Amino acid sequence: MFMFQVLLQLLVLFQLPLNAYAFYYYGNTGERRCFHKELTKDTLLKGKYQLSIYDNSEEAYVLNNGQETSVQIMVEEVFDNNHRVVNQKGSASGDFTFTAMQSGEHLICFQPTSRGGRVKTMMDIEFQVGSLAEVDSKKKSTIQTLQNKVQILIDKVNGIRREQDLVREREAMFRDASESANSRAMWWSIVSLIVLGGTCAWQLSHLRTFFVKQKVL
Repeated sequence: MFMFQVLLQLLVLFQLPLNAYAFYYYGNTGERRCFHKELTKDTLLKGKYQLSIYDNSEEAYVLNNGQETSVQIMVEEVFDNNHRVVNQKGSASGDFTFTAMQSGEHLICFQPTSRGGRVKTMMDIEFQVGSLAEVDSKKKSTIQTLQNKVQILIDKVNGIRREQDLVREREAMFRDASESANSRAMWWSIVSLIVLGGTCAWQLSHLRTFFVKQKVL
């Protein structure tokens, strides 16, 4: 079990992009925990977080439903006398986005709060740092990928329509062939009846003549 958890953590780390940083820390509600980050101008910082609360009955940290807890997120510019540029209140899990207006050291802070008093907490955090150009490039790549998927779906729909048209054409050909065969069978039946009727009439005429001759003789 332990080896499986280690392999799973390594797999998650390898799947993260190079400019992503994931970590977690333990604390208590009401405590503010800050992290220093050197950001250049026009750098985009995307953060994801998830708050877990210690459950005494289970003796483990469990995910909170967010109804009684919240997280205050703050971003301050250290180089500008800790000027606060972000101050938002979020649920027990969520994300935030911040674009650096100036180059310098920034402080990213989290402060979980709870209505139920002071409780132990565990915060899972992931930072992704990139330029606006990279974000635009990713958006274009995502749009292109979606366009390709839409085109694939359109091609599949067109293929299904072509197959349906082919099935309808085959059904029409089969119907025409069936009607032609039925028509020929009907005419053959009529001709057969005429021939049979003619044969019967000839035989009756022949028998009448035969009987007449027999009486005469």
